[in-house]
Amino acid sequence: MIRSVHLTKPFAALAVIALAATMTACSSSDPVTMGSRPNSPAPVFTPSSQTNPAKLAVSLSSLPGWTAPTADGNGVYSRAIIGSDGKVTWKVLNGNNQVLSDYTGSGPVAFGDASTYTKIPGVLTFRGNNFRDAPTYGTAAITEKKLQVAWTQATGDVTAEGSYWAGAGWTGQPLLVNWPKATKAAMGLSQEQINDDNFVEVIYPVVDGKVYRVDLATGKQTKPPIDVGFAFKGTGSIDPRGWPLLYSGMGLNENGDKKGAWRYRIFDLIQNKEISGWDGSDAGAPRDWGAFDSSALVNAATDTLIEPAENGLVYKVKLNAKFDAAAKTVSVNPEIHKLNYNTPSSSRHGIESSAAAWRNLMFAGDNDGNIVCWDATTLQVVWVRPTGDDTDATIVLEDTADGPFIYTGNEMDKRGEAGATSGPATLQKINALTGEQVWQYQIDAVYNKAVNGGLMATPVLGTGEVSDLVFFNIAKTGSQTGGTLLALDRKTGTVAWERKLAHFGWSSPVLVTGTDGHIYGVVGDSSGLLHMFDPNTGQDYSTLQLSKNIEATPAVYGNTLVVGTYGKLLYGIKIS
Repeated sequence: MIRSVHLTKPFAALAVIALAATMTACSSSDPVTMGSRPNSPAPVFTPSSQTNPAKLAVSLSSLPGWTAPTADGNGVYSRAIIGSDGKVTWKVLNGNNQVLSDYTGSGPVAFGDASTYTKIPGVLTFRGNNFRDAPTYGTAAITEKKLQVAWTQATGDVTAEGSYWAGAGWTGQPLLVNWPKATKAAMGLSQEQINDDNFVEVIYPVVDGKVYRVDLATGKQTKPPIDVGFAFKGTGSIDPRGWPLLYSGMGLNENGDKKGAWRYRIFDLIQNKEISGWDGSDAGAPRDWGAFDSSALVNAATDTLIEPAENGLVYKVKLNAKFDAAAKTVSVNPEIHKLNYNTPSSSRHGIESSAAAWRNLMFAGDNDGNIVCWDATTLQVVWVRPTGDDTDATIVLEDTADGPFIYTGNEMDKRGEAGATSGPATLQKINALTGEQVWQYQIDAVYNKAVNGGLMATPVLGTGEVSDLVFFNIAKTGSQTGGTLLALDRKTGTVAWERKLAHFGWSSPVLVTGTDGHIYGVVGDSSGLLHMFDPNTGQDYSTLQLSKNIEATPAVYGNTLVVGTYGKLLYGIKIS
């Protein structure tokens, strides 16, 4: 059952490793229902290229409908929740968990347009930047509309939390980095790699507790894997200054009989080892679960890292990072502040999604179904909007002539625990400045305690010929096995096309821009099938069978896509 409302306001079982992948160059038999595209294509908006935080920062009092928060005493503040009689309360803590009653920050922290996040070519964080809208870098010469395995890298597995975890899990996106020459030399890469301006390194923290480093072109290891012994489930981040620093947190603190302390880790890629970090078991946290699935954003202009955590805190970290390429040294000395917030629906606490940022405003969905907007400078909560259920998919942000908007959706989780067997996954477009809903679209999803239905995959915004659309990959719609790939009009939320998938997916779709000017979609599913599809129609151009369950999200550099699977393989795949 599908419901559409338009509001007009300005895992899985043990995988069998399949080394031989097969390709089918034919249209999919999955049924596609076509809708309408009243706004095709969308007009191009050119945002500011400003990067100075002092000039980018928006005064909170200038936001539409702004009201100051209430001071409740003892450093606690509150404000009303959108669409609810309740209120959100929050406090800011320092690294020693002392409450700071008047924290204003040491200066503005604000991100520029997504294109300014880094000047280093590549995909350096989950979905590439602070808008979370760039899982691909560059263009691809596409003539055959096919996918082919170029190389594989074997990985491992762990047992934890009474279950088996293998390969690369959710969100598990690889990082693809075209390093500056000086950084390559400092890291001790080969002279051939140092001299090659086209050399791209794949940095991939995965479930077996290792960080793999391989050459994008060949799949050969550039350095031995960094082994921390405990699983990474989310996506890491590379320092956007092109410095040899990797930021990535633990997803599990068990590995068979071994148990370790929860840890957010900072790695020196010169020494190829961890050099700093902090504990996830935090006395100032509202929840005793110290995992870090979020992919951090680093504000290069202010040397500041922002990392939401599953313990219910948002960490703001002054890195005090230093890099001396000639001396071949890099270091950090973190200074930590933390946002601790609470709502009437906060029973679980914790953020698994990765934060998006527009200037000094940051956005994430949490395990209790709240969309939370906070100020990166002061850690003040700006607004909260409930969605009705757990919201793990990362928010995608767009900047337009009418202001910034975010796209999000929830899953079928808390309602299932309360006894419902199915219910609507609600997809929304929201005004980023006010938290007001622009439109919503609902599609029924099935509850599964181990593998949730609904939106687990991050949406992707259309570009070029499909710039009027936003694409969602929704799990367990109508059954425990099937899913839906959906294209909605960005202005109205109406359906452009809807495709029923035989196998659901948690993997986030990507769009690749061809040198021919056309846009090509790629998405993986729980059977291990990688679909290359036409985003205008939803129909497959071709498919590629990989080892079981593509739960992780791909990243693309030029003509090469990299993704990991539950089958304990990392794949380099040529798009032709």
